[in-house]
Amino acid sequence: MDCKKHNLAAFMLETMRQSNPFFFFPIFIFCASFAFADDDFDLPDDVQKAEVPASAEEVPEGPINFAPIEETTTSEPAPASNRPENVNSRKIAPATSAKSDTSYKEKKKLTPLNNRSAKAIVDSYLPVADEPVTDVPVTDVPATFKEHLIPEELDRPLRVGIYTGVKELYLKYQGETVRVTPHGNMVRFEADGNSTEDIAHEFNSEDGGCLAVAADKKSLGKACYPGSIMFRNTNGKLDAINSVDVEDYLRGVIPYEIGKLDSSRIEALKAQAVAARTYAYKHFNSRESVGFDVYADTKDQVYKGLESATPLTDAAVKATAGVVMTYGGEFIIAYYHSTCGGVTETLATWNRADLPYLKSVPDKRPNGKPWCDESSYIKWERRFADKEIAKLFKANANEAKAVFGSTNGKDFKKVKSIKIKDKLKSGRIMTLRVETDKGYFDVLTDRTRWLFKKAGTILPSSFFTVKKEGKEWVVTGTGFGHGVGMCQMGVRARAQAGQSYQEILSHYYQGITLEKFDR
Repeated sequence: MDCKKHNLAAFMLETMRQSNPFFFFPIFIFCASFAFADDDFDLPDDVQKAEVPASAEEVPEGPINFAPIEETTTSEPAPASNRPENVNSRKIAPATSAKSDTSYKEKKKLTPLNNRSAKAIVDSYLPVADEPVTDVPVTDVPATFKEHLIPEELDRPLRVGIYTGVKELYLKYQGETVRVTPHGNMVRFEADGNSTEDIAHEFNSEDGGCLAVAADKKSLGKACYPGSIMFRNTNGKLDAINSVDVEDYLRGVIPYEIGKLDSSRIEALKAQAVAARTYAYKHFNSRESVGFDVYADTKDQVYKGLESATPLTDAAVKATAGVVMTYGGEFIIAYYHSTCGGVTETLATWNRADLPYLKSVPDKRPNGKPWCDESSYIKWERRFADKEIAKLFKANANEAKAVFGSTNGKDFKKVKSIKIKDKLKSGRIMTLRVETDKGYFDVLTDRTRWLFKKAGTILPSSFFTVKKEGKEWVVTGTGFGHGVGMCQMGVRARAQAGQSYQEILSHYYQGITLEKFDR
């Protein structure tokens, strides 16, 4: 795609002089605005927006009351199957013995996007045959470490959709404030009383600096996106796509995914950096229908450029540069959550096939207390009036995917009892049975959190008990989030206790290999 890359004044002058009627051919007509990836490894809904810090500044310095962001999408997970590939295994291609003359680092500019289709790319990484997941004992042996050149198909910038489907953006470029809007099937740029239009235009940061792009003029002062930014028109709405080196991308992710920590917990930052880097590489070419790799919000990982990067978070990224997690030569799915409550969960909480590195592992100190006990979610309680519980359950039954025992079961007016029918290995709920005046209905696993949704907020976790006290239903639980993979509050405590990021990751992701990509 031949988007122009030069200063704004020259761009406006050249565009206004254009007289070729075919110059504005709508090359972006193929771009559809979908929220789903082209594969099956999107994460299920997990955390409501009300529970997500709006910025790093809102995350407390101390561990108490910290509720970090979980990897999520706003879409429903893809249908589960018994094939592990349903969460998109990805083989890492063997590196060549010598660096290519046209490597990304040596070019110091954007490389052309891979022109293979998403299906062709994914199919090339699928394992030949399924391998059954065996019940291997839990261990805390540090992961083995391999180092090699980065595979060619990963040696390019990550494409991040920092703004999608908006009506207006502002860009600070070479001292000018530029208003960017969609206009018909074009993009309009306005600055100092002048305006011009183009199908798409890409701006490059200069001399290792960054570009300021924001939804309003006031926010331009702190915005800082390294790499380049392309503006395009998609179905009459404006998109801004940041092409950025993966390591610079991580500098803008870590402050939002685990919060601000002091130097005593830098190993926690390193662990988060490796998890986030693995996630990023696994998503290369995963969203070709929208023309980029990842979103910059909770559909993937929160990224706001370098506005909240700190020397400590930068140091964590640099210290782990190129390090990713693999299992059997494939990138792992690096799920993580805030607070596990002392034990993590398997993919059974989403009714999905197990993966060998995502086990239910105990997460307790030698004294028996959970590593995540500094979290304010180590114990929580919610109370619901008897007169409101039936209304809540009726309103939430569809979202909670309730299974009714009779055809008229949805017409209930009174809740008689709420019982935990069975539990998962960790102690989280497998089946919650609700008896009503019209029979009963069941809600499974993590969806139980949605059953109790009130004022837009779901339960912190599915690790809870329910009892009736007078005219109230009392829900008491532990943990925050789905419980799968890395427990971020546990990571913080383990790091402060002196554990290395290798030890930490090896505990939460059993049997992994750490691979370091050199460029």
